[in-house]
Amino acid sequence: MPNAARTTRQAPGEAADGSARLIVALDVPAVRDAEMLAERLAGTEAVLKIGHQLAYTGGLALAERLVRAGRSVFLDLKLHDVPRTVEEGVRSLAGSGASFLTIHAYPQTLRAAVVGRGSSGLRLLGVTVLTSMDDRDAAEAGYGSGVLDLVRRRADDAATVGIDGLVCAATEAQDLRNALGPGTALVVPGIRPAGSEAGDQKRVVTPAEAIRRGADFLVVGRPVTGAADPGAAARAIAAEIAAAARDA
Repeated sequence: MPNAARTTRQAPGEAADGSARLIVALDVPAVRDAEMLAERLAGTEAVLKIGHQLAYTGGLALAERLVRAGRSVFLDLKLHDVPRTVEEGVRSLAGSGASFLTIHAYPQTLRAAVVGRGSSGLRLLGVTVLTSMDDRDAAEAGYGSGVLDLVRRRADDAATVGIDGLVCAATEAQDLRNALGPGTALVVPGIRPAGSEAGDQKRVVTPAEAIRRGADFLVVGRPVTGAADPGAAARAIAAEIAAAARDA
């Protein structure tokens, strides 16, 4: 796999408490709910992720407000369409000030997103295979190979185009890190602290295990947003990230 990514891997020591490597999914139905969560996460450097549920109810405007307030924002929109539509969509989103945007890692989509991003600071993340999928799901969808083969193929395409990073399961992170080197950021969802329920995720690991396997950023939703004290839950996960990074 060629390594043509523009960015370098975030050093584990950049945030002493590990919170800058934590991405919290604001998967809530209303902007006010998201604002309250953001307030409860004040004091951490956690990146705030806005996905489809929130984006369609005012989340994009919220993203700009959060950026103005000094928060890092992850737009998890998983764009995939005809190239011109992707290009123009990314160009529009590049002006939001968001730090990250996800796109599906199909060659046409990747190339169009790079053009749309232009010289902005928006970091593009290619989604390889959703963590809700396993080999049986891939076969049901008509793919002739398993999940790991699909991930490798899409990682090759993303690295060739110059995408900043990849979204992958932790179970694939070590394989991709070995192949791509430190220049491609690996963002890992499906993170569940010990004792948490897996929910609808099928390829899950703990925060510490994900870091040991080469992840740069970890996406956590319900274990933080569903906690009685989201700030405390985020800090506990961040501490686990920091400890694992020191030992890596």
